[in-house]
Amino acid sequence: MTRVNYTTLKQERSTLNDVVQAFSQTTESDFTSWSTPRQLAFLINAYNIFTLQAIVDHYPIERRWFDFWNPANSIKQISGVWSTFRWQLAGSQMSLDDIEHSVLRRNYSEPRIHFAVNCASISCPPLRASPYVDVRLERQLTLATRDFLASNEGIRVEGDYLYVSQLFDWYGDDFVADYDNLVEVPGTARDRAIAGIVAKYGPSTASQVAQSGRARIRFLPYDWSLNDLH
Repeated sequence: MTRVNYTTLKQERSTLNDVVQAFSQTTESDFTSWSTPRQLAFLINAYNIFTLQAIVDHYPIERRWFDFWNPANSIKQISGVWSTFRWQLAGSQMSLDDIEHSVLRRNYSEPRIHFAVNCASISCPPLRASPYVDVRLERQLTLATRDFLASNEGIRVEGDYLYVSQLFDWYGDDFVADYDNLVEVPGTARDRAIAGIVAKYGPSTASQVAQSGRARIRFLPYDWSLNDLH
């Protein structure tokens, strides 16, 4: 899990705004002319930088008077952050939900994007220090997947039980096409897919359990607290 120094980022917000502006200047014709890896890298980077801007614009985050079930400093305290806030991107006004669900998940068969986009929370996959780049994208996505699955937020092993991130509960069906035929486990195609990606990318102990034929999938609680350095 990577912590972000939002205090410093807010002090240097002009640089952040410049980066956002650079993304907004990319036209639809520019975007459609790119290779698939370049498009993917661009969209992942855009999602992450727009999320940072949304946090900085509301930092320090204050609890909404009616929201006592989420942490006080959570991105979930920012009303409309995923669905209402919009940015200019590749010729369209897009929300974070648009980028993730309507573009990345719908148009690209790459479920590992779930380990690359960052929702500014403790249980999210780490925000990497360097941007995603087309020529290194395959390696970067592999590393992002391995790093997350090696963390306590990604997997915890207890006997034959694999306790995995709730990301797999929400988006596990995205992994079925690529991973449900790698190992046999009791349960659904989604369970097999989760075990499959753990077998392929998870740390040794988790991978062995996933390949044992006895693995049971369970989900970890999700910590929505802000991934703040302070």
